[in-house]
Amino acid sequence: MTLTVRDFRRSDAKAVADLRRASLPFLVSTPQGVAWQVAGAPPAQRLRLFVAESDGRVVGSVHSGLLHESSVPGQGAASPQVHPDHRRRGVGGALLTAAEQHLSAAGATRLFAWAVDEPGPLAFARLRGYRPSRPAHCLRLDLTAAALPPLPGELPPGVRVCTGADFGADPRPLFAADAEAAADEPGDVAADALDYDDWLRTTWEHPCIDLDLTSVVTVDGRVAAFSLALTDGLGRYSSAMTGTRRAFRGRGLARLAKNHSLHRARDAGCTEAFTGNDATNAPMLAINRAFGYRPFGGEWRCVREVGQG
Repeated sequence: MTLTVRDFRRSDAKAVADLRRASLPFLVSTPQGVAWQVAGAPPAQRLRLFVAESDGRVVGSVHSGLLHESSVPGQGAASPQVHPDHRRRGVGGALLTAAEQHLSAAGATRLFAWAVDEPGPLAFARLRGYRPSRPAHCLRLDLTAAALPPLPGELPPGVRVCTGADFGADPRPLFAADAEAAADEPGDVAADALDYDDWLRTTWEHPCIDLDLTSVVTVDGRVAAFSLALTDGLGRYSSAMTGTRRAFRGRGLARLAKNHSLHRARDAGCTEAFTGNDATNAPMLAINRAFGYRPFGGEWRCVREVGQG
């Protein structure tokens, strides 16, 4: 086997999307989304996408960049993905080496990576000096069989459910809600420095964001809760983020937003819904389980200090 690690080319987009779905079945990935992720990356992210090519075939990839949405400098992330048919052949190690070299050169002193919650990936992470930090749950909902809660016939006074498309002229109120919710989301990296222009490029304009299936709940005209939807045109739907602004929490508005989004997704022909939650995010886990989501896999966020291990 002749293995080459190189930078992503636009012609690799389909191969990388197929690879991601094969290695992590809960990911929503499309060629358009992969190409957009690279072309639209904010400069502060210092993004490089490396691919591993074996005998002319893309068999692995790694997304490598700084965590620029955190106010803490010097943090980077890289998680190799290797096709199931090409594991245990040094592909993941070669990809991670390239990613780590890039991140170190970009000034990262603390590196994060996701490892599937299985003995092999966790052993690989530990061998490379990464220690498991916190777990996350991946959940799946069969939309063809799910008994979704009925949509309310009447909403409380002042409450309205919109779609993301309704904010096409000015998405800034939705950005403000997303930024506030993301800053409060449990995790070992605080997303407390979101930039509006970066958010427009990486979230609002992302090819996989489905604004018609994205639900936004307003209270007296103010954005109170939302559920961002991703789709891939293959019947797969994923919740990119569901959250509520601090002033409106405890009123069931996130559940209302997600319920509307799931109903729209099913009506649009989506057959599978995926979501991921930090293991400590009890409120969101409870909401998803009530909708009928069931465990589909798990991951560990792992961390390594550069120069250790």
